[in-house]
Amino acid sequence: MPIPTELIHKFTAILGESYVFTDTETLNHYGHDETEDYVFPPNVVVKPANAQEISQVLQLANDYKIPVTPIGARTGLSGGALCIYEGIGLSMERLNSIIEIDERNLQVITEPAVITQVLREAVAEKGLFYPVDPSSQGSCWIGGNVAENSGGARAVKYGVTKDYVLNLEVVLPNGEIIWTGANTLKNSTGYNLTQLMVGSEGTLGVITKIVLKLLPKNTHNVLMLVPFFNASQACEAVSAIFRAGIVPSALEFMERDAIDWTLKYVDGISVKIEPNHEAHLLIEVDGNYPEVLFSEAEKITSVLEQFEIDEILFADTEDQKNALWKMRRSVAEAVKSNSIYKEEDTVVPRYVLPELLNGIKKIGAKYGFKSVCYGHAGDGNLHVNIIKGDMTYANWKTEVPKGIREIFELTVDLKGTLSGEHGIGFVQKNFMDIAFTKTHLELMERIKYVFDPNNILNPGKIFPDEV
Repeated sequence: MPIPTELIHKFTAILGESYVFTDTETLNHYGHDETEDYVFPPNVVVKPANAQEISQVLQLANDYKIPVTPIGARTGLSGGALCIYEGIGLSMERLNSIIEIDERNLQVITEPAVITQVLREAVAEKGLFYPVDPSSQGSCWIGGNVAENSGGARAVKYGVTKDYVLNLEVVLPNGEIIWTGANTLKNSTGYNLTQLMVGSEGTLGVITKIVLKLLPKNTHNVLMLVPFFNASQACEAVSAIFRAGIVPSALEFMERDAIDWTLKYVDGISVKIEPNHEAHLLIEVDGNYPEVLFSEAEKITSVLEQFEIDEILFADTEDQKNALWKMRRSVAEAVKSNSIYKEEDTVVPRYVLPELLNGIKKIGAKYGFKSVCYGHAGDGNLHVNIIKGDMTYANWKTEVPKGIREIFELTVDLKGTLSGEHGIGFVQKNFMDIAFTKTHLELMERIKYVFDPNNILNPGKIFPDEV
């Protein structure tokens, strides 16, 4: 959809010439994220500095009925920031300040373009803890985390983004600016617009300020890497640990290929992997009393000894702990460096993880593709990287989508759903019929219409092409 010249001039008058872009290089740069190899350049990129400027941009876009796609750090894996109908690419990068760290109330007010790790480190300097830690925390933005309801390794104990969002400043598609809630720990006043906005993937409003609750910072942790001779048993062990009364702060699953590829891709990590190791669990417990943590680690060890495991590696130093976490967080990049791939984000009740893993392998064999599986096993969230390898291009295009549909059907049959933390966005929307009835989808579309009757804000996401 071409942008009228007069509208470009109006954007320039609002934002200044330095923050409105129509050159091909910039448009292509903002036309992709980390979702496979998709590129959808917008017609114009604008870079507002605050909610008031965003309000003016959205008012104009609504008047002209031009699509607007909020663009964050572009680390997403579901195509949520892709400008699939061209239009206006709304880059949020100038809203990048931590406004206030409230040490008395254990809260932080931040703008959306603050890097998640930067936010976590800033509150840690005050003795506070923001637990949500996506693998991309060194590059993703907190606003994108809110839009996608991101999780991470420590979600198993501490929860995901939605569990920490108290209040949001949001610009609606018509340009109105609202706060969705209150800066309080409890709020039963009317519908919960804050939680409606969390995970809405930029389709209902543009988030410009975020109020997050914080926790006191823990002082100690114990980290162990557990090799399994059988990948299915590694999945079985996850539920057994919880049934023994232990809630780890992290419990990650990595099958053999995930570690092999990562060790080749990332320098400075030394982990001994035996030929008969099929999978590993990375397990962390945290708290303030070392003797309690060591007791929990011993109890976990006693549970694991019921399974076919090799010698457990206990990380002795901070450097060793950092190396193990670097290995886990680098898996996705390592897979991407090895092959063309598609990443799916399944989630099931954790006790059926073995059935999910085994089912994925059977489906891959049926359709001729390999998969590399890893993820947040403690909360049942398994990332499935489907590898092109030596598949023909024709089979990659025709057979893999059939296999993905069967993987999602299996996931839903196991009482799971399509995404645990990556969102639906562009690439998963046509699988939504597996998880939801027509009534569910129509209700969601009506909510979208109430917020955005002209369908200008991030159109073409979440909802199937035919509902």
